[in-house]
Amino acid sequence: MDVTGSLDPYVEVKIGNYKGITKHIEKQQNPMWNVVFAFSRERMQASVLEVVVKDKDILKDDFVGFVRFDLNEVPMRVPPDSPLAPEWYRLEDKKGEKIRGELMLAVWIGTQADEAFPDAWHSDAASPLDSSAAASALIRSKVYQAPRLWYVRVNVVEAQDLIPSEKTRFPDAYVKAQIGNQVMRTKPVQSRNFNPLWNEDLFFVAAEPFEDHLVLTVEDRVAPGKDEVIGRVIIPLNMVEKRADDRVIHSRWFNLEKPVLVDVDQLKKEKFSSKLHLRVCLDGGYHVLDESTHYSSDLRPTAKQLWKPPIGVLELGILNAVGLHPMKTRDGKGTSDTYCVAKYGHKWIRTRTLVDNLFPKYNEQYTWEVFDPATVLTVGIFDNSQLSGEKGKDVKIGKVRIRISTLQTGRIYTHSYPLLVLHPTGVKKMGELHLALRFSCTSFANMLYTYSRPLLPKMHYVRPFTVVQLDMLRHQAVNIVATRLGRSEPPLRKEVVEYMSDVDSHLWSMRRSKANFFRMMSVFAGIFSAGKWIGDICTWRNPITTVLVHLLYLMLVSFPELILPTVFLYMFLIGVWNFRFRPRYPPHMNTKISQAEAVHPDELDEEFDTFPTSRNPDLVRMRYDRLRSVAGRIQTVVGDVATQGERVHSLLSWRDPRATAIFVTFCLVAAVVLYVTPFQVIAALAGVYAMRHPRFRYRLPSVPVNFFRRLPARTDSML
Repeated sequence: MDVTGSLDPYVEVKIGNYKGITKHIEKQQNPMWNVVFAFSRERMQASVLEVVVKDKDILKDDFVGFVRFDLNEVPMRVPPDSPLAPEWYRLEDKKGEKIRGELMLAVWIGTQADEAFPDAWHSDAASPLDSSAAASALIRSKVYQAPRLWYVRVNVVEAQDLIPSEKTRFPDAYVKAQIGNQVMRTKPVQSRNFNPLWNEDLFFVAAEPFEDHLVLTVEDRVAPGKDEVIGRVIIPLNMVEKRADDRVIHSRWFNLEKPVLVDVDQLKKEKFSSKLHLRVCLDGGYHVLDESTHYSSDLRPTAKQLWKPPIGVLELGILNAVGLHPMKTRDGKGTSDTYCVAKYGHKWIRTRTLVDNLFPKYNEQYTWEVFDPATVLTVGIFDNSQLSGEKGKDVKIGKVRIRISTLQTGRIYTHSYPLLVLHPTGVKKMGELHLALRFSCTSFANMLYTYSRPLLPKMHYVRPFTVVQLDMLRHQAVNIVATRLGRSEPPLRKEVVEYMSDVDSHLWSMRRSKANFFRMMSVFAGIFSAGKWIGDICTWRNPITTVLVHLLYLMLVSFPELILPTVFLYMFLIGVWNFRFRPRYPPHMNTKISQAEAVHPDELDEEFDTFPTSRNPDLVRMRYDRLRSVAGRIQTVVGDVATQGERVHSLLSWRDPRATAIFVTFCLVAAVVLYVTPFQVIAALAGVYAMRHPRFRYRLPSVPVNFFRRLPARTDSML
């Protein structure tokens, strides 16, 4: 209490070594805090809870009074029970005598399902350097809603009566469109009049609520590197028409306003007669891709009237992490301040930050509605670098992707997933994340029906974007989502959003290229195996198998109606056989498939290089030469494929008149023979000839192969 007799009270809640503090309220003898403190039962080392009221002072805080509770006598509350009613407790002094003053509070043992849990101060998430309620804002759990994104389509049709600065020349005009940081330009048009025609579509990404305006500027290129503004149009996005289909948007003429500089601080706008013809709309029939298409967590269109009912509910329990690597040093020892982030659809969640803990136990549960099984849940774990005055980037520890379609309906999956991260020094296992998952289907018929539906909304197929446009729009969408989530409290930082959205998955990487090549080889491994098996049959490596294949082949040729049933029955039997070896848990990151186990350090350094590059010129030149050598081999393969295709075309093009004459004559003879000979006989003879004994084979290529290789291609016409 100060000389004026007033109090600056605050409350300190203690259980053993754990302590939570409210903010102090100046000059108030009847303060209100309305703060919840949560202590982990597993880490308690005391049986008494002390709630101490103190008076904030400059030199030393004064003791006012306290209330004690025996933890063995604290009641347990299990939702859906109503919240426990707070009571007034008389304060005691240090001698245990009742004093003037009361404190209203409620004490109970609860679970994560408590309404107060998300916004509570947590003992296992308290900063060791700052345990105040204000610091808990950076470490508490939070649910975020990503902004609703729209594609903005701007069709720049034409301009009318442009007035350039030089009246003696026609304008070399183009239109620059801008929404926030997104800038697009039409192609310059050198027309022989003052009414240039563009008819170009420009695309942008905008988020609700719309904060930026669409600004279109008509500029005249008077010289290389020098442009002059002819006029400007500002269109609020709230006034733009929305559409959910491919209906025609009516065009409008907008008057151009030309800004004229009159002094340093003011900008006077002078209206004149030039006009700009536009069609502008917000396209809600598309799904705005704000993440990699391979890991999409949502495929619904922007327009809500096009949404289908959900097919199920996904429940995620983030249990704990074990064996985490220390990400920082504090008090001379390695430690981590970790939190988890999960994203699915528009809903992002962030667990509380557990401070100074390499074996954190989160025990938090979240749910999402599922609209499509061909979507992916992403869970990442990060080290919080914003505590105790740190202002660096939050460091990624690892992430897990789980495709919903790999989950059995109604089954609870409890599994530990390795946290694998690629560093410039190689791949590292940063620990394991223990998750519990369950996908509950609310409508089995609707779920089966989704397998017959297109993956993306209808507009993606009716009026598709180019690959370049999709990459550009995805980049803009990720930036918008990162900016909006970064303005939340606590903020979800940009590096976290980019890592969870795989923003750099499209960049060049030698490791990814090798991985994709070997993935392709594994896809065709079955075809290669079948070809090798047929080769063994034709060479009579196992005579008994070859004879049986001859009999089966002749039977199928004699009864061709059995071919398709036999093929489908064979695939059915393979599927039933493989059911025994089905995966028991959703697959996790695989270093072998990713070609990350034995990757060269220089390839990793190239993968982690910035774009554009920041390496020295000699290293860039070496990598460029290596890329040229790889591209040269690819160029050779592409050329060989083109050569074979051109030889097929030359069969009937009479480029080699003798070869074409031979082939045409052969076609005539073959047509006559096939007309008079049953097809089964031809097929049987061809099969028996192809599988003939090696004694009747020649080591030299066959006549058809020799003939085909002699056909001309267009390689001799290339420079």
